Amino acid sequence: MANEIKVRWGWLRFMYVYTACGAGGLGLGILFVPGLIQSLLGFPGQDPVVFGIVGSVYVAIGLLSLVALGSPLKFSPLLLLQLLYKSLWSAVIALPLLFSGHLPCHGVLLLAIFATYIVGDLIALPFAYLFAKEPGGGEGS
Repeated sequence: MANEIKVRWGWLRFMYVYTACGAGGLGLGILFVPGLIQSLLGFPGQDPVVFGIVGSVYVAIGLLSLVALGSPLKFSPLLLLQLLYKSLWSAVIALPLLFSGHLPCHGVLLLAIFATYIVGDLIALPFAYLFAKEPGGGEGS
């Protein structure tokens, strides 16, 4: 690239490790000890099918985060996905419930945890790289 894009390598790697531990750990817990996770985090009863899907997705994100440590820039869209879904959930679901006084304790906990990922992803993500035009005019050139 003609202009070098600034990449915060340390932050990028940290967010992959944080995601592997957080998402991967929670996902494994949901898959293998769902009752314990519900009890520890104060979650209400869950549909095991939907809860299992969430656990599976979190384990997949955790595993991809480990793979990303070998090629952090190539896998940065994974952190962008995380930034988007956590920001959307926070803005559309959690904050309106919080401001109306209806966000349960486990929702407050999730909102606080999600906030750490949102801030970390905003610092770590190389947005100039993610949204740069392809050399030679992009696809199909």
